[in-house]
Amino acid sequence: MNACREDESISKSYDVIVVGAGSMGMSAGYELAVRGAKTLLIDAFNPPHNMGSHHGEPRLIRHAYHGGDTYVKMALRADEKWLALERATGEKLLERSGVLNMAETSFYQYEGRLDDAIRNGVQVELLQADEINRRFPGIRLDDSFQGMYEPNAGYLYSEKCVAALKQQALLAGAELLVDTFVTDIKANEGGVTVYTKEAAYTASQVVITVGAWFHMLSNHVKLPIRAVRKVVGWFETSSTAFDAGTFPGFTWGGALGGYYGFPSISGAGIKIGRHDTGVEWLPGEPIAPFGAYPEDEEDLRRALQAFVPGAAGKLLQSAVCKYEFTPDEDFIIDAHPEHPNVLLAGGFSGHGFKFASVVGEILANKLEKKQTGYDLRLFELSRFTNQ
Repeated sequence: MNACREDESISKSYDVIVVGAGSMGMSAGYELAVRGAKTLLIDAFNPPHNMGSHHGEPRLIRHAYHGGDTYVKMALRADEKWLALERATGEKLLERSGVLNMAETSFYQYEGRLDDAIRNGVQVELLQADEINRRFPGIRLDDSFQGMYEPNAGYLYSEKCVAALKQQALLAGAELLVDTFVTDIKANEGGVTVYTKEAAYTASQVVITVGAWFHMLSNHVKLPIRAVRKVVGWFETSSTAFDAGTFPGFTWGGALGGYYGFPSISGAGIKIGRHDTGVEWLPGEPIAPFGAYPEDEEDLRRALQAFVPGAAGKLLQSAVCKYEFTPDEDFIIDAHPEHPNVLLAGGFSGHGFKFASVVGEILANKLEKKQTGYDLRLFELSRFTNQ
């Protein structure tokens, strides 16, 4: 393979350099290498790793999505590309568990999302609380809740996905520098130079996809991205009703907050995380371990007790990861405001992993000046400066 460390001798000039080789960056590197671009990926760690947002499998993949047609179309294309990656690697990446979204109707109603989904051919059902309780043993909802069930949705094994993208990128000829911090980026009309402590690398174009670490490059680009510490936990269940193959992936929201989770996979326990709230984190600072704050476990347990009391058993495992929020929680996929040969992809706001396969394709198409097939105005950086 072509993976190499920062102290090895490699060619210093490339067509494209990808700074940040996590989920989005690795996908972009794979797409570019397959298309014949001489590609260098640089990551501060060695992906897949636990310093970003992709560790602690799995991640939900849904197609009936908020935000209108753009998200729905991207989700459907992402699904196709994950399946293609499965075929290329022989690795199981996507499980179609179904996904059940539940919300108190005073906080959120699904009718608009349902219309977008049906218009794009997504199979989806609107369910009332009593129907959810009947069809999914273990769930206990009162009449203030409504649900939307998507039988063809499911979850992705996120770390396996990143590893698969890495394998295919390297096989296609991409080069990868791991454990290598980028210290500076300088761009002009003639190209871009990316600096590390040991060397400088040049390219015609650069993609920056550094997730929660964008603050480290604030001398080059300032984005309205807020990095947040997030926790997830796996809890012991009381019955097989919560096992993978029986229980769906889920979201649940209301007065207690917004949560997401997964069935018990191979006896690991039901996994749950909270989408809202969280403690802000600055890159380079230590990140507090699970349990550093009482609410780490208390919030998760309180939610489980509210709608799946049989899954609120002993805490079996926990993890800490990072979100990178934009003010509106929509992504940033756009050129640098001063340098059109620098593409930015960030602010995936805790709901972006499922889209990684298609975001890589979009970034490669933008670099090649091809049509992406999506209305990307939703992700333009100018939406913040024009407010």
